[in-house]
Amino acid sequence: MGETRQEPPNVAVVPTPGMGHLIPLVELARRLVVLHKFAFTFIVPSDGSPMEPQKKLLQGLPAESISSIFLPHLTFHDLPEDSPIEARIASSLIRSLPALRDSLKVLNESTRLVALVVDLFGAEALDLAKEFGVLPYVFFPSSMMVLSSVLYLPKLDESTYCEYRDLPEPIGLPGCVPINGSDLADVLQDRKNEAYKMVLGIAKRYSDVPAGIMVNSFADLEPGAFKASKDGVQLGNNPPVYSVGPLIRSDSAGFAGFDGSEYECLRWLDKQPKGSVLFISFGSGGTLSHEQLKELALGLEMSGQRFLWVVRRPNEKAANANYFNIVQSVKDYDPDYYDFLPNGFLERTKEVGLVVPNWAPQVRVLNHVSTGGFVCHCGWNSVLESIVHGVPLIAWPLYAEQRMNTVLLVDDLKVAFRVKLNEKGLVERQDIAKYAKELIEGEDGKILRSRIKHLKDAASLAMALSKQAVPAGSSTNSLAEVAQIWNNHHKNLPNC
Repeated sequence: MGETRQEPPNVAVVPTPGMGHLIPLVELARRLVVLHKFAFTFIVPSDGSPMEPQKKLLQGLPAESISSIFLPHLTFHDLPEDSPIEARIASSLIRSLPALRDSLKVLNESTRLVALVVDLFGAEALDLAKEFGVLPYVFFPSSMMVLSSVLYLPKLDESTYCEYRDLPEPIGLPGCVPINGSDLADVLQDRKNEAYKMVLGIAKRYSDVPAGIMVNSFADLEPGAFKASKDGVQLGNNPPVYSVGPLIRSDSAGFAGFDGSEYECLRWLDKQPKGSVLFISFGSGGTLSHEQLKELALGLEMSGQRFLWVVRRPNEKAANANYFNIVQSVKDYDPDYYDFLPNGFLERTKEVGLVVPNWAPQVRVLNHVSTGGFVCHCGWNSVLESIVHGVPLIAWPLYAEQRMNTVLLVDDLKVAFRVKLNEKGLVERQDIAKYAKELIEGEDGKILRSRIKHLKDAASLAMALSKQAVPAGSSTNSLAEVAQIWNNHHKNLPNC
């Protein structure tokens, strides 16, 4: 009799709410399926919404290698309205732990489960890996600089008594460019807040993740931070850290329920000169106030530059107001959708600009030959997409860790301009015009473009596969190390 074919090793993945967490995890799974023949099961906690974008993304993947389980619906009515995003994200995971345990039990009994991968807010689930005898990993979807801040946080917390924003000197994170305390992530700005205490607890758990942390970055992008981690510069028992990026969405087509008929912006880009268009988008969750939208519109008009602007209705309460309500179809809005823009703006700029509501296929826009710059909120997915496609940035951070990413882009990598806020917290129209004109036409813009082209090449090399005499890239090798550990664990499992 021939040998019975052994089923592939299975990996359970637990993403916490936010498409920015899910997208790179999906790309990680795709890569491991293709290169190393693993199977994946995504176990998704509820964020309190119908979660249609998440379902559409996961259910569109090859079912024979990547499956998904959506845990029971949760409500968050008991949380204060002003709770930080991070508190709600962590609550979704903690409240889902019993259901998550049940799903892992079934998986462990029905598949050859080798590892549990959680994202940055999933530390509370790591104990389940030990319970079921699988390897515990954290996937960190942001930069190595942000991970360094988390690993360094317990030491910073012990040695500092004021709020970090009040520190007189920049903070020296190991291997990173110095950063002002005011540029640390939002959740670290109030040390009395429960969300801060939650992140501090997560940071302490990170130092005890024996299997390792995978980071969506690459060695040549942040060499100092990766070296510092490898050398054990952070306090405590550093877990192994693996650079596995840049993992970006392979294509935005169909991502949120749009079909080709909605891509007017791509047809418009086809008609514009090479490198002439400034793309403006603040991610899936970013919103601006009415006053700031007016300044941005008038600044674009004043610049005289071609632009493609993904615009949302203003929101006076929070820059991250749409974080859990990712995208709505253009068809959901009435013809007066643009009534918040300055009178006559669309008519006056119709020869040079295009405004689209809510969403555009960002990867395709950044990859388009006509796109010459990107006004970006500096969410890490958008940063990586810009680097991979060689598009310099105007950095306009709004929330979460985006100011940290801005510091990396502006002070370290030097591939972006950073917007300046006035005393009211606004970016003024004349400054917007200056940034836009300089990025597209100016000498400094040419320098940024040259630098980011080098990073584009480095990103490509990091993800390269081995071919004849050409060695595999650093991230490809790093991911292969993880795969080898999983395969070794798989070999030691008893036969079913």
